[in-house]
Amino acid sequence: MGKPFDMELFLAGVLTGSHATRQRHLRQAKVIQAEIAARWQREIPWAWQRKHLAWFLEHRLSQRSEATRYYYMLTIRLLARRLKSSWIFTL
Repeated sequence: MGKPFDMELFLAGVLTGSHATRQRHLRQAKVIQAEIAARWQREIPWAWQRKHLAWFLEHRLSQRSEATRYYYMLTIRLLARRLKSSWIFTL
């Protein structure tokens, strides 16, 4: 078994803002990572496809408040930027 994936190191280049904002993005990215890993066994973001993040938005956040969905959308946009993809997501 290898080392666990370091989400903080992965997002280090695209994280900006206050300490609290960076911590929120890291916490949410780890939640996204855990959900995708549980559903598709894709542990690292490099193995993700657009459908994985779209699934998370559609199915895992469907019962959450609009504000929660918005903040997760910001984190997903950071993940997409870090993956250098042109994926577009809407709420």
